[in-house]
Amino acid sequence: QVQLVESGGGLVQAGGSLTLSCAASGRTFSGYTVGWFRQAPGKEREFVATIIWSGGSTYYADSVKGRFTISRDNAANTVYLQLNSLKPEDTAVYYCAAGQIRTVRVAISSRAYNYWGQGTQVTVSS
Repeated sequence: QVQLVESGGGLVQAGGSLTLSCAASGRTFSGYTVGWFRQAPGKEREFVATIIWSGGSTYYADSVKGRFTISRDNAANTVYLQLNSLKPEDTAVYYCAAGQIRTVRVAISSRAYNYWGQGTQVTVSS
């Protein structure tokens, strides 16, 4: 069993930055691919970024490519999502998730993940 806790959300002006953290407890992230998803009010949950366990490949949604960066610190058992050049349309609850996933094709689907955090709110003002 993996417990995930997100932190780092908040209110920021457009153009600003935030760093989200996803800390694992219960067991390590070893062997798990971690993804970030977000859900805005009235919208479906959407894929943001993922880091594949095997090889460390990363993949981003087109809407965040070049602005967001996902990384992992195995020693700290934490995955980060650096959010730069934030836009009002980035406002959402951001969730991290973990699953035993080997390919990007699978990792972009929320249904592939077994464990989810409670979410952290990111609000970007214009």
